[in-house]
Amino acid sequence: MRKTDSISILQARRLALSAQGFGRRRPAQVRQRHVRDLVERLGVVQIDSVNALVRSHYLPAFSRLGRYAPSALEDLAWGRPRRRGLFEYWGHEASLLPLELYPLLRWRMRRAARGQGIYRQLAEFGRQQQSVVRRVLASIRERGALGAGELNTRKEKAGPWWDWSDEKHALEWLFAAGEVTVATRRGFERLYDLPERVLPVELLDRPELEEDEAQRRLLLRSADALGVATEQDLRDYYRLEAADCRLRLNELVETGELTPVRVQDWKQIAYCRDEPKPKRRIEASALLSPFDSLVWARERTERLFGFRYRLEIYTPAHKRTYGYYVLPFLHDERLAARVDLRSERRHGRLAVHAVHTEAPGLDDAALAALALRLRELADWLELPEIALHCPSATAARLRPLL
Repeated sequence: MRKTDSISILQARRLALSAQGFGRRRPAQVRQRHVRDLVERLGVVQIDSVNALVRSHYLPAFSRLGRYAPSALEDLAWGRPRRRGLFEYWGHEASLLPLELYPLLRWRMRRAARGQGIYRQLAEFGRQQQSVVRRVLASIRERGALGAGELNTRKEKAGPWWDWSDEKHALEWLFAAGEVTVATRRGFERLYDLPERVLPVELLDRPELEEDEAQRRLLLRSADALGVATEQDLRDYYRLEAADCRLRLNELVETGELTPVRVQDWKQIAYCRDEPKPKRRIEASALLSPFDSLVWARERTERLFGFRYRLEIYTPAHKRTYGYYVLPFLHDERLAARVDLRSERRHGRLAVHAVHTEAPGLDDAALAALALRLRELADWLELPEIALHCPSATAARLRPLL
Protein backbone atom coordinates (compact mmCIF):
# COMPACT_ATOMS: atom_id res chain seq x y z
CA MET A 1 0.00 0.00 0.00
CA ARG A 2 1.53 3.31 -1.06
CA LYS A 3 2.07 6.25 1.26
CA THR A 4 -0.99 8.46 1.79
CA ASP A 5 -0.79 11.69 -0.23
CA SER A 6 -0.92 15.05 1.52
CA ILE A 7 -2.36 18.17 -0.06
CA SER A 8 -2.83 21.77 1.04
CA ILE A 9 -6.20 23.30 1.76
CA LEU A 10 -5.85 25.40 -1.41
CA GLN A 11 -5.26 22.27 -3.47
CA ALA A 12 -8.31 20.64 -1.84
CA ARG A 13 -10.36 23.71 -2.71
CA ARG A 14 -9.24 23.53 -6.34
CA LEU A 15 -10.13 19.84 -6.53
CA ALA A 16 -13.60 20.58 -5.12
CA LEU A 17 -14.27 23.55 -7.39
CA SER A 18 -13.15 21.69 -10.49
CA ALA A 19 -15.24 18.63 -9.60
CA GLN A 20 -18.28 20.88 -9.11
CA GLY A 21 -17.97 22.32 -12.61
CA PHE A 22 -16.28 25.66 -11.89
CA GLY A 23 -13.31 27.07 -13.78
CA ARG A 24 -14.56 25.84 -17.15
CA ARG A 25 -15.19 27.99 -20.19
CA ARG A 26 -18.85 28.88 -20.45
CA PRO A 27 -20.59 27.96 -23.69
CA ALA A 28 -21.46 30.90 -25.96
CA GLN A 29 -25.04 29.62 -26.06
CA VAL A 30 -26.27 27.25 -23.38
CA ARG A 31 -28.20 24.34 -24.84
CA GLN A 32 -30.08 21.54 -23.14
CA ARG A 33 -27.14 19.16 -23.53
CA HIS A 34 -25.00 21.53 -21.46
CA VAL A 35 -27.58 21.45 -18.68
CA ARG A 36 -27.86 17.66 -18.90
CA ASP A 37 -24.07 17.24 -18.79
CA LEU A 38 -23.83 19.52 -15.77
CA VAL A 39 -26.48 17.65 -13.76
CA GLU A 40 -24.80 14.37 -14.66
CA ARG A 41 -21.49 15.81 -13.39
CA LEU A 42 -23.07 17.02 -10.14
CA GLY A 43 -25.08 13.82 -9.76
CA VAL A 44 -27.86 15.54 -7.83
CA VAL A 45 -29.58 18.94 -7.69
CA GLN A 46 -31.51 19.77 -4.54
CA ILE A 47 -35.08 21.06 -4.81
CA ASP A 48 -36.41 23.59 -2.31
CA SER A 49 -39.74 25.38 -2.07
CA VAL A 50 -38.43 28.86 -1.15
CA ASN A 51 -39.06 31.27 -4.02
CA ALA A 52 -37.61 34.52 -2.64
CA LEU A 53 -35.31 34.79 -5.65
CA VAL A 54 -35.99 31.80 -7.91
CA ARG A 55 -36.56 28.14 -7.08
CA SER A 56 -33.23 26.75 -5.95
CA HIS A 57 -32.96 23.93 -8.50
CA TYR A 58 -32.66 26.47 -11.33
CA LEU A 59 -29.62 28.20 -9.84
CA PRO A 60 -26.77 25.63 -10.06
CA ALA A 61 -26.86 25.63 -13.87
CA PHE A 62 -26.98 29.43 -13.95
CA SER A 63 -24.05 29.66 -11.52
CA ARG A 64 -21.86 27.46 -13.74
CA LEU A 65 -23.15 28.04 -17.27
CA GLY A 66 -24.63 31.53 -17.20
CA ARG A 67 -27.93 32.51 -18.78
CA TYR A 68 -29.96 29.55 -19.97
CA ALA A 69 -33.60 28.79 -20.66
CA PRO A 70 -35.22 27.29 -17.53
CA SER A 71 -37.32 25.17 -19.90
CA ALA A 72 -34.13 23.23 -20.70
CA LEU A 73 -34.08 21.92 -17.14
CA GLU A 74 -37.87 21.54 -16.96
CA ASP A 75 -37.99 19.40 -20.10
CA LEU A 76 -35.26 17.16 -18.72
CA ALA A 77 -37.08 16.77 -15.42
CA TRP A 78 -40.78 16.87 -16.28
CA GLY A 79 -41.08 16.84 -20.08
CA ARG A 80 -42.20 14.05 -22.36
CA PRO A 81 -40.94 10.64 -21.22
CA ARG A 82 -38.79 10.11 -24.31
CA ARG A 83 -36.99 13.43 -23.74
CA ARG A 84 -36.36 13.06 -20.04
CA GLY A 85 -32.92 12.84 -18.57
CA LEU A 86 -33.78 13.39 -14.90
CA PHE A 87 -36.15 12.08 -12.26
CA GLU A 88 -37.22 13.20 -8.80
CA TYR A 89 -36.42 11.25 -5.68
CA TRP A 90 -34.76 11.47 -2.28
CA GLY A 91 -31.12 11.95 -3.22
CA HIS A 92 -29.75 14.74 -1.06
CA GLU A 93 -33.14 15.74 0.35
CA ALA A 94 -35.76 16.13 -2.42
CA SER A 95 -33.69 16.13 -5.57
CA LEU A 96 -33.43 15.98 -9.33
CA LEU A 97 -31.15 13.10 -10.33
CA PRO A 98 -29.81 11.72 -13.63
CA LEU A 99 -31.89 8.80 -14.88
CA GLU A 100 -28.87 6.51 -14.71
CA LEU A 101 -29.02 6.76 -10.91
CA TYR A 102 -32.52 5.27 -10.71
CA PRO A 103 -31.24 1.67 -10.46
CA LEU A 104 -28.77 2.81 -7.76
CA LEU A 105 -31.65 3.94 -5.55
CA ARG A 106 -33.97 0.97 -5.85
CA TRP A 107 -32.58 -0.42 -2.57
CA ARG A 108 -33.61 2.82 -0.86
CA MET A 109 -37.12 2.38 -2.24
CA ARG A 110 -37.24 -1.20 -0.97
CA ARG A 111 -36.14 -0.07 2.47
CA ALA A 112 -38.77 2.67 2.46
CA ALA A 113 -41.45 0.11 1.61
CA ARG A 114 -40.37 -1.72 4.78
CA GLY A 115 -40.59 1.50 6.77
CA GLN A 116 -36.82 1.99 6.95
CA GLY A 117 -34.87 5.12 6.10
CA ILE A 118 -37.92 7.42 5.97
CA TYR A 119 -39.51 9.75 8.46
CA ARG A 120 -40.98 7.94 11.44
CA GLN A 121 -44.43 9.50 10.98
CA LEU A 122 -44.50 8.39 7.33
CA ALA A 123 -43.32 4.88 8.21
CA GLU A 124 -46.05 4.54 10.83
CA PHE A 125 -48.65 5.74 8.35
CA GLY A 126 -47.52 3.16 5.81
CA ARG A 127 -47.85 0.38 8.38
CA GLN A 128 -51.20 1.46 9.80
CA GLN A 129 -53.05 2.93 6.80
CA GLN A 130 -52.54 0.49 3.96
CA SER A 131 -56.19 0.80 2.96
CA VAL A 132 -55.66 4.52 2.21
CA VAL A 133 -52.41 3.73 0.39
CA ARG A 134 -54.14 1.14 -1.81
CA ARG A 135 -57.04 3.54 -2.53
CA VAL A 136 -54.69 6.33 -3.59
CA LEU A 137 -52.63 3.99 -5.78
CA ALA A 138 -55.78 2.67 -7.45
CA SER A 139 -56.92 6.25 -8.20
CA ILE A 140 -53.61 7.05 -9.89
CA ARG A 141 -53.69 3.81 -11.83
CA GLU A 142 -57.19 4.60 -13.11
CA ARG A 143 -57.01 8.38 -13.59
CA GLY A 144 -53.37 9.11 -14.41
CA ALA A 145 -51.14 11.80 -12.90
CA LEU A 146 -52.71 13.34 -9.80
CA GLY A 147 -51.75 15.75 -7.05
CA ALA A 148 -52.58 15.51 -3.38
CA GLY A 149 -55.33 18.14 -3.72
CA GLU A 150 -57.29 16.07 -6.22
CA LEU A 151 -57.29 13.09 -3.86
CA ASN A 152 -57.95 14.92 -0.61
CA THR A 153 -61.06 13.80 1.27
CA ARG A 154 -60.42 15.85 4.41
CA LYS A 155 -63.18 18.30 5.28
CA GLU A 156 -61.43 20.40 7.94
CA LYS A 157 -58.94 23.10 7.03
CA ALA A 158 -55.29 22.07 6.97
CA GLY A 159 -53.06 23.36 9.72
CA PRO A 160 -49.57 24.88 9.31
CA TRP A 161 -46.42 23.17 8.03
CA TRP A 162 -46.63 19.37 7.81
CA ASP A 163 -50.32 18.94 8.61
CA TRP A 164 -50.81 16.58 5.68
CA SER A 165 -54.03 14.88 4.70
CA ASP A 166 -54.18 11.08 4.69
CA GLU A 167 -53.94 11.13 0.90
CA LYS A 168 -50.82 13.31 0.98
CA HIS A 169 -49.24 10.91 3.48
CA ALA A 170 -50.14 8.01 1.21
CA LEU A 171 -48.62 9.71 -1.83
CA GLU A 172 -45.40 10.47 0.00
CA TRP A 173 -45.18 6.88 1.24
CA LEU A 174 -45.79 5.54 -2.28
CA PHE A 175 -43.20 7.96 -3.68
CA ALA A 176 -40.57 6.92 -1.13
CA ALA A 177 -41.30 3.25 -1.87
CA GLY A 178 -40.98 3.78 -5.63
CA GLU A 179 -44.61 2.80 -6.31
CA VAL A 180 -45.25 6.21 -7.88
CA THR A 181 -42.95 8.89 -9.25
CA VAL A 182 -43.29 12.56 -10.14
CA ALA A 183 -44.78 12.88 -13.60
CA THR A 184 -44.76 16.67 -13.72
CA ARG A 185 -45.38 19.73 -11.59
CA ARG A 186 -48.29 22.14 -11.59
CA GLY A 187 -46.71 25.30 -10.32
CA PHE A 188 -44.67 23.74 -7.54
CA GLU A 189 -47.18 20.97 -6.76
CA ARG A 190 -46.06 17.46 -7.59
CA LEU A 191 -48.29 15.34 -9.82
CA TYR A 192 -47.67 11.62 -9.30
CA ASP A 193 -48.07 8.74 -11.72
CA LEU A 194 -46.94 5.14 -12.10
CA PRO A 195 -43.21 4.81 -12.95
CA GLU A 196 -43.98 2.77 -16.07
CA ARG A 197 -45.95 5.72 -17.51
CA VAL A 198 -43.19 8.21 -16.77
CA LEU A 199 -39.76 6.57 -16.95
CA PRO A 200 -38.20 4.66 -19.87
CA VAL A 201 -39.16 1.00 -19.93
CA GLU A 202 -35.57 -0.10 -20.47
CA LEU A 203 -34.59 1.70 -17.27
CA LEU A 204 -37.25 -0.02 -15.20
CA ASP A 205 -36.42 -3.40 -16.75
CA ARG A 206 -32.77 -3.32 -15.69
CA PRO A 207 -31.83 -6.00 -13.16
CA GLU A 208 -31.78 -4.68 -9.63
CA LEU A 209 -28.41 -4.19 -8.01
CA GLU A 210 -27.53 -5.58 -4.62
CA GLU A 211 -27.52 -2.94 -1.89
CA ASP A 212 -23.78 -3.06 -1.38
CA GLU A 213 -23.00 -2.61 -5.08
CA ALA A 214 -25.46 0.27 -5.45
CA GLN A 215 -24.02 1.99 -2.40
CA ARG A 216 -20.46 1.60 -3.69
CA ARG A 217 -21.46 3.21 -6.97
CA LEU A 218 -23.18 6.09 -5.15
CA LEU A 219 -20.05 6.69 -3.09
CA LEU A 220 -17.96 6.81 -6.26
CA ARG A 221 -20.40 9.29 -7.77
CA SER A 222 -20.06 11.35 -4.60
CA ALA A 223 -16.27 11.25 -4.86
CA ASP A 224 -16.42 12.36 -8.49
CA ALA A 225 -18.69 15.30 -7.62
CA LEU A 226 -16.78 16.41 -4.52
CA GLY A 227 -13.20 16.09 -5.76
CA VAL A 228 -11.81 15.39 -2.31
CA ALA A 229 -14.00 14.38 0.62
CA THR A 230 -14.07 12.87 4.08
CA GLU A 231 -16.24 9.87 4.94
CA GLN A 232 -18.87 12.27 6.28
CA ASP A 233 -18.77 14.34 3.08
CA LEU A 234 -19.18 11.26 0.89
CA ARG A 235 -21.99 9.90 3.03
CA ASP A 236 -23.89 13.18 3.12
CA TYR A 237 -23.95 13.71 -0.65
CA TYR A 238 -26.59 11.01 -1.16
CA ARG A 239 -27.55 10.78 2.52
CA LEU A 240 -26.26 7.25 3.06
CA GLU A 241 -26.42 5.73 6.52
CA ALA A 242 -23.18 5.75 8.51
CA ALA A 243 -22.90 1.98 8.94
CA ASP A 244 -23.46 1.35 5.22
CA CYS A 245 -20.99 4.05 4.24
CA ARG A 246 -18.17 2.79 6.45
CA LEU A 247 -18.42 -0.73 5.05
CA ARG A 248 -18.57 0.38 1.43
CA LEU A 249 -15.77 2.90 1.91
CA ASN A 250 -13.42 0.27 3.29
CA GLU A 251 -14.24 -1.96 0.33
CA LEU A 252 -13.52 0.81 -2.19
CA VAL A 253 -10.20 1.65 -0.57
CA GLU A 254 -9.28 -2.03 -0.53
CA THR A 255 -9.94 -2.34 -4.28
CA GLY A 256 -8.07 0.91 -5.02
CA GLU A 257 -11.12 2.71 -6.37
CA LEU A 258 -10.77 5.39 -3.67
CA THR A 259 -7.44 6.81 -2.53
CA PRO A 260 -6.90 8.09 1.05
CA VAL A 261 -5.56 11.66 1.21
CA ARG A 262 -4.48 13.90 4.06
CA VAL A 263 -5.71 17.49 3.75
CA GLN A 264 -4.04 20.35 5.61
CA ASP A 265 -5.87 21.14 8.88
CA TRP A 266 -8.54 18.47 8.36
CA LYS A 267 -8.87 16.13 11.30
CA GLN A 268 -10.33 13.28 9.25
CA ILE A 269 -8.75 11.39 6.38
CA ALA A 270 -10.16 12.36 2.99
CA TYR A 271 -10.56 10.36 -0.21
CA CYS A 272 -10.16 10.93 -3.95
CA ARG A 273 -11.01 8.77 -6.92
CA ASP A 274 -7.37 8.71 -8.08
CA GLU A 275 -4.12 10.35 -7.14
CA PRO A 276 -5.07 14.00 -6.47
CA LYS A 277 -4.08 16.31 -9.33
CA PRO A 278 -5.46 19.77 -8.58
CA LYS A 279 -5.36 22.49 -11.21
CA ARG A 280 -2.88 25.31 -10.76
CA ARG A 281 -5.67 27.88 -10.54
CA ILE A 282 -9.47 28.09 -10.73
CA GLU A 283 -10.92 31.25 -12.23
CA ALA A 284 -14.65 31.57 -11.65
CA SER A 285 -17.19 33.95 -10.21
CA ALA A 286 -20.71 32.91 -9.30
CA LEU A 287 -23.64 33.58 -7.00
CA LEU A 288 -24.55 30.31 -5.32
CA SER A 289 -27.90 29.00 -4.16
CA PRO A 290 -27.99 28.25 -0.42
CA PHE A 291 -28.74 24.68 -1.54
CA ASP A 292 -25.94 24.44 -4.11
CA SER A 293 -23.98 21.22 -3.75
CA LEU A 294 -20.76 23.21 -3.32
CA VAL A 295 -22.01 24.71 -0.04
CA TRP A 296 -24.99 22.69 1.20
CA ALA A 297 -22.84 20.82 3.75
CA ARG A 298 -22.16 23.72 6.12
CA GLU A 299 -19.38 22.03 8.11
CA ARG A 300 -17.55 21.08 4.90
CA THR A 301 -17.96 24.62 3.57
CA GLU A 302 -16.31 25.99 6.70
CA ARG A 303 -13.56 23.38 6.57
CA LEU A 304 -12.89 23.95 2.87
CA PHE A 305 -13.31 27.71 2.55
CA GLY A 306 -13.13 29.08 6.10
CA PHE A 307 -16.67 30.34 5.47
CA ARG A 308 -19.26 29.83 8.21
CA TYR A 309 -22.63 29.74 6.48
CA ARG A 310 -26.08 29.34 8.00
CA LEU A 311 -29.48 29.88 6.39
CA GLU A 312 -31.48 32.48 8.32
CA ILE A 313 -34.87 32.09 6.64
CA TYR A 314 -36.42 30.73 9.83
CA THR A 315 -34.56 33.14 12.12
CA PRO A 316 -36.64 36.12 13.35
CA ALA A 317 -35.72 39.22 11.34
CA HIS A 318 -34.23 41.11 14.29
CA LYS A 319 -31.88 38.19 15.04
CA ARG A 320 -30.51 37.71 11.53
CA THR A 321 -26.85 38.43 10.94
CA TYR A 322 -26.74 38.52 7.15
CA GLY A 323 -30.32 38.43 5.83
CA TYR A 324 -33.27 36.31 4.73
CA TYR A 325 -32.05 34.70 1.49
CA VAL A 326 -28.30 35.06 1.32
CA LEU A 327 -26.24 33.76 -1.60
CA PRO A 328 -22.51 33.16 -1.16
CA PHE A 329 -20.43 34.89 -3.85
CA LEU A 330 -17.66 32.71 -5.23
CA HIS A 331 -14.76 34.62 -6.72
CA ASP A 332 -11.84 32.64 -8.06
CA GLU A 333 -10.85 30.33 -5.22
CA ARG A 334 -12.67 31.76 -2.22
CA LEU A 335 -16.14 32.57 -0.99
CA ALA A 336 -15.62 36.30 -0.97
CA ALA A 337 -18.99 37.77 0.04
CA ARG A 338 -22.62 37.16 0.99
CA VAL A 339 -25.43 38.87 -0.90
CA ASP A 340 -29.00 39.07 0.39
CA LEU A 341 -31.20 39.02 -2.72
CA ARG A 342 -34.87 39.12 -3.55
CA SER A 343 -36.86 39.04 -6.78
CA GLU A 344 -39.46 41.82 -6.61
CA ARG A 345 -41.36 40.63 -9.64
CA ARG A 346 -44.28 43.03 -9.33
CA HIS A 347 -41.86 45.93 -9.54
CA GLY A 348 -39.58 44.36 -12.13
CA ARG A 349 -36.45 44.59 -10.01
CA LEU A 350 -33.77 42.56 -8.36
CA ALA A 351 -33.44 43.85 -4.81
CA VAL A 352 -29.99 43.72 -3.21
CA HIS A 353 -30.68 44.14 0.50
CA ALA A 354 -27.17 43.57 1.80
CA VAL A 355 -23.61 42.89 0.69
CA HIS A 356 -21.31 41.45 3.37
CA THR A 357 -17.67 40.88 2.45
CA GLU A 358 -15.29 38.29 3.84
CA ALA A 359 -11.75 39.27 4.80
CA PRO A 360 -9.77 40.69 3.08
CA GLY A 361 -12.71 42.24 1.22
CA LEU A 362 -13.39 42.69 -2.49
CA ASP A 363 -10.74 44.26 -4.69
CA ASP A 364 -11.74 46.11 -7.85
CA ALA A 365 -11.69 42.95 -9.98
CA ALA A 366 -13.86 41.00 -7.52
CA LEU A 367 -16.30 43.91 -7.23
CA ALA A 368 -16.58 44.17 -11.01
CA ALA A 369 -17.21 40.41 -11.17
CA LEU A 370 -19.97 40.70 -8.57
CA ALA A 371 -21.60 43.55 -10.50
CA LEU A 372 -21.47 41.48 -13.68
CA ARG A 373 -23.07 38.45 -12.00
CA LEU A 374 -25.83 40.61 -10.51
CA ARG A 375 -26.59 42.12 -13.93
CA GLU A 376 -26.61 38.65 -15.50
CA LEU A 377 -28.93 37.38 -12.77
CA ALA A 378 -31.35 40.28 -13.23
CA ASP A 379 -31.37 39.78 -17.02
CA TRP A 380 -31.91 36.03 -16.64
CA LEU A 381 -34.84 36.61 -14.28
CA GLU A 382 -36.21 39.27 -16.66
CA LEU A 383 -35.99 41.97 -14.01
CA PRO A 384 -35.08 45.26 -15.76
CA GLU A 385 -33.93 47.07 -12.61
CA ILE A 386 -31.43 46.37 -9.84
CA ALA A 387 -32.25 48.14 -6.58
CA LEU A 388 -29.32 48.37 -4.16
CA HIS A 389 -30.62 48.96 -0.63
CA CYS A 390 -27.40 48.25 1.27
CA PRO A 391 -25.78 51.26 3.02
CA SER A 392 -22.32 49.68 3.36
CA ALA A 393 -19.09 51.09 1.95
CA THR A 394 -18.83 48.06 -0.34
CA ALA A 395 -22.29 48.80 -1.71
CA ALA A 396 -21.24 52.39 -2.37
CA ARG A 397 -18.37 51.09 -4.50
CA LEU A 398 -20.70 48.62 -6.20
CA ARG A 399 -23.43 51.11 -7.08
CA PRO A 400 -21.76 52.85 -10.07
CA LEU A 401 -20.86 49.44 -11.55
CA LEU A 402 -24.55 48.47 -11.67
